[in-house]
Amino acid sequence: MKILVLNGPNLNLLGIREPEIYGKENYASLLAFIRRAAEEEGVEAECFQSNHEGVLVDKIQQALGVFDGIVINPAAYTHTSVAILDALRAVHIPTVEVHLSDISSREEFRRFSYVSLAALKTYAGLGFEGYHQAIRFLKAHAADK
Repeated sequence: MKILVLNGPNLNLLGIREPEIYGKENYASLLAFIRRAAEEEGVEAECFQSNHEGVLVDKIQQALGVFDGIVINPAAYTHTSVAILDALRAVHIPTVEVHLSDISSREEFRRFSYVSLAALKTYAGLGFEGYHQAIRFLKAHAADK
């Protein structure tokens, strides 16, 4: 099983940006965590981060026929990007949404997610562990098919 892990804007600044919300570990630590989680689950994971909406849309489109699942932390695009939603719907790849923080308990504008309209499941507020849960869920989902 091959999973694409997409991270949106400002996640490259983990450890620097609002560590009281997003934690003190940096992006390299997140990538190492994801690699370990994928290895533990016996799946292949490719990680990609961009601060640009169109680049994320391109990666989703390029995933068609290559990846069996997508884990996406769309970051700020969660609340604004119909383009990412449309790309996810277009490729029909099982998708799980992840957020380091609990978006439902944050500012009002962060409580709605366009991506959740295409995602099979959302993990929020679990920190890095949300990625492991997402990978595990996609593995189980594929096994059920």
